[in-house]
Amino acid sequence: MHKSSAKILFVFTFTYLLSFGKELEYSHSFEPDPYRFSSQISAFQKIDALNNPPLGGILCTGSSSMRMWHNRIQDDLSGLTILPRGFGGSHYTDVIYYLDELVLKYKPRALLIYEGDNDAAYGKSPTRIFSDFKYLVFRCRKALPNLRFYIIGSKPSISRWHIAEDMQKANSLIKAYCHDDSYCTYINVWPSILGADGKPKSELFMEDNLHLNSVGYDQWAKTIAPILYKGELNYE
Repeated sequence: MHKSSAKILFVFTFTYLLSFGKELEYSHSFEPDPYRFSSQISAFQKIDALNNPPLGGILCTGSSSMRMWHNRIQDDLSGLTILPRGFGGSHYTDVIYYLDELVLKYKPRALLIYEGDNDAAYGKSPTRIFSDFKYLVFRCRKALPNLRFYIIGSKPSISRWHIAEDMQKANSLIKAYCHDDSYCTYINVWPSILGADGKPKSELFMEDNLHLNSVGYDQWAKTIAPILYKGELNYE
């Protein structure tokens, strides 16, 4: 190869790799500090060392609504290979920060995730939540191009009803994205939590009016399970 041609090729390749690297960078700050979950991530790693978790299953992660489902998720989604990895209080940014340890290492065929609830309560705008969601999808697909996503939209709650409008805006943005992406399914749990008056049913919540009780999780599972079975049972 001629020296000038080789030089041009080198410059092009270097520029491409540099731009690709920048593309992978997260452009926002990680807030709140993801380090607050370092002990929880370490706990997951210790569990993995003892139990040899399955690869190629359905990785289930997200904030406390996912974590508090752990004690019954295997029953509610019986017949599916489930790996519960919820961690209470988390945001999309936390999943992004710990993506390798939390998701990618298990090489899941599908990701079931619940985030956005704490994000909105923290003060993140609907567009910021949507941006974080899109970046998460992007990063996952760089490593696992065929990964299927099941996004549980933020649920309404009594204690956070004052930010319901912002939560629904973020949900709508994510739902529209999923509508145009065949590998992304939006799961709308919002209506199942509301009563005839259009507000969250008090009988579905724990005393804190934020987290679902067992009756609430009956509604939660009733909405989510049929969608997971339809999309994933054939892969078992």
